[in-house]
Amino acid sequence: MLIRKDRFSTPPSSEITPHSVYLKRRLFMQAGALSLLAAASPAKALIDADKGRDPSSPAWLAKQVGAAKPFAGELQESLTPYNNVTGYNNFYEFGTDKSDPARYAHKLTTDPWSVTVSGECDNTGTFALEDLLSKVQLEERVYRLRCVEAWSMVIPWIGFPLAQLIKQCQPNSRAKYVAFETLQRPKEMPGQRSVFATIDWPYIEGLRMDEAMNDLTLMAVGLYGEMLPNQNGAPIRLVVPWKYGFKSIKSIVRIHFSETKPATTWNLLAPNEYGFYANVNPKVDHPRWSQASERRLPSSLFSPNRIPTQMFNGYQQQVAHLYKGMDLEVNY
Repeated sequence: MLIRKDRFSTPPSSEITPHSVYLKRRLFMQAGALSLLAAASPAKALIDADKGRDPSSPAWLAKQVGAAKPFAGELQESLTPYNNVTGYNNFYEFGTDKSDPARYAHKLTTDPWSVTVSGECDNTGTFALEDLLSKVQLEERVYRLRCVEAWSMVIPWIGFPLAQLIKQCQPNSRAKYVAFETLQRPKEMPGQRSVFATIDWPYIEGLRMDEAMNDLTLMAVGLYGEMLPNQNGAPIRLVVPWKYGFKSIKSIVRIHFSETKPATTWNLLAPNEYGFYANVNPKVDHPRWSQASERRLPSSLFSPNRIPTQMFNGYQQQVAHLYKGMDLEVNY
């Protein structure tokens, strides 16, 4: 489902790389005529050629992703090309180069997959991904993604509001925060066994409960109408579009509810550079670069495609109330 104008802010098409092939493909899906495009769609060819997806990905998930609610209403988004979305990533479990995730992530086994729920909630335990997803309706949402490194994309995610999963967990009144943990499997994730790694695995991120319950906060299991490629966080990841991308943790295996603020990976490594809140803010620079503008992908040396950064990544109307009274230069 495309985010409606009355609920979410969407960037004008002038800011974003055109992707008319995919738009036509989704429109044909709405009209029940997707088969007319399948053989000729370059986007489909890119998806089929992708080597990052785990070949053991379950058919049930592919079916559920394929049945996601398509966007409704007039499309205002042009999209970052699929090969940029899947080929340019930070996923240090596979290496520090932007191409490492796409190069190595095919080794990751994503089926079977389970998520452990713990902490201040009534419904704790380890749950098969299929059971968790059986209780939700997937939909398509087009979101901006803004990296703390000052590059950005626009991505059509397939997922469901995190609030729906939280309600399944039944957190109690002491649950003020929710933390997420990424898979730790060094045999399949070469970055975790690198002698140069500075991260204390597993990777951990967290949100305040009101942030987690906001309707924008998404649990994604697909993009571009297909299951998530491994390099993009298969089989399930978080997407928090008003925060810098490192908050949108990938390949989640644990969710923990707590009364106190969780210690999170990048905030522990460099607290002066990566705050717990990590809200996109053009007025608060990273110590080593400006955040006033961003490089919208695709870009090049001769065509940098720089655009101004928007407060809360353009979602100010939907989330600014969460931080009323807070000094966002201190709580960065």
